[in-house]
Amino acid sequence: MSQRIEEDLEEDELELYEHHRILVDKGQSLMRIDKFLTEKVANATRNKVQQAIDSGAVLVNGQPTKSNYKIKPLDDIRVLLEKPPRDTEVLAENIPLDIVFEDTHLLVVNKPAGMVVHPAHGNWTGTLVNGLVYHFEHLPELKGNVGRPGLVHRIDKDTSGLLVIAKTEEAMAPLAAQFFHHTIDRTYLALVWGEPEADSGTVRGHVGRSAKDRKVMDVYPDGSQGKHAVTHWKVLQRLRYVSLMQCNLETGRTHQIRAHMKFINHPLFNDAMYGGDKIRKGTQFAKYKSFVENCFDLMPRQALHAMSLGFIHPVTKEKLYFEAPLPEDFLAVLEKWQSYVKHE
Repeated sequence: MSQRIEEDLEEDELELYEHHRILVDKGQSLMRIDKFLTEKVANATRNKVQQAIDSGAVLVNGQPTKSNYKIKPLDDIRVLLEKPPRDTEVLAENIPLDIVFEDTHLLVVNKPAGMVVHPAHGNWTGTLVNGLVYHFEHLPELKGNVGRPGLVHRIDKDTSGLLVIAKTEEAMAPLAAQFFHHTIDRTYLALVWGEPEADSGTVRGHVGRSAKDRKVMDVYPDGSQGKHAVTHWKVLQRLRYVSLMQCNLETGRTHQIRAHMKFINHPLFNDAMYGGDKIRKGTQFAKYKSFVENCFDLMPRQALHAMSLGFIHPVTKEKLYFEAPLPEDFLAVLEKWQSYVKHE
């Protein structure tokens, strides 16, 4: 596989790793943060520290800062980077896997909501990859993807649905190439706030990290930042204040559907990161507010499910297609909305 494909592998899940956390002493005098970190962090140069600050990798009290910021006593300083601060050994754990399909070369897994796909800061255990290395020996790894054996793509922790895993070196490169060339067929089901005027449409807009919060992705329609991203959507059911939509990915950027749906003013239901965890449409009646809160409690995550996955088998060249039904929490919330609008 070319280096370019390896570097541009799917990034459906965004992680930043905390390398340093410093609580400034009570007696600390005012000092520029770039100078402070240069003195405090081993092997750090002023130039590297300033580059990290400019990229948004240094947070003060949870917010990005500037190189000329002067630290104060009790400031909470965190340095976040893209590479993990520890070794990449993955602990094998006996975690049950919902395997939809398996042969000698690959498997398709239905990931439950709440499960992290691979080990990262704050989640070194209990992930899908921890379970994979327990159940399968010698899973392959792509260059630049160390610590993530078998993975050719990912979905967010709180998104449920299908993932394909490579079991052999022979399968890994061709699968990764299909994702890179956008020839994978993927359909997501999403419950979004509001009812779009049209029945279908396409969102085109580069997706890249927000300048205000590196964990959030913004849409840059002018292409000035981020990567090219295209999401095709279709309304399956209109429920007055929310809509059930089908989303098909032409590209696979970090948080693509979540960012694109927010961009067109239809954020995913209960997506806290993108503003969907508040009432965006509907009445002011207490009964309605209580109903929505009950739905939030029933599905405490974004309403997004990777329903189908279609691809060419990397060895047999057979076209494969798989579907995973809506999980119980998503289905329960959908049925509650259907009943609510029917009897309102």
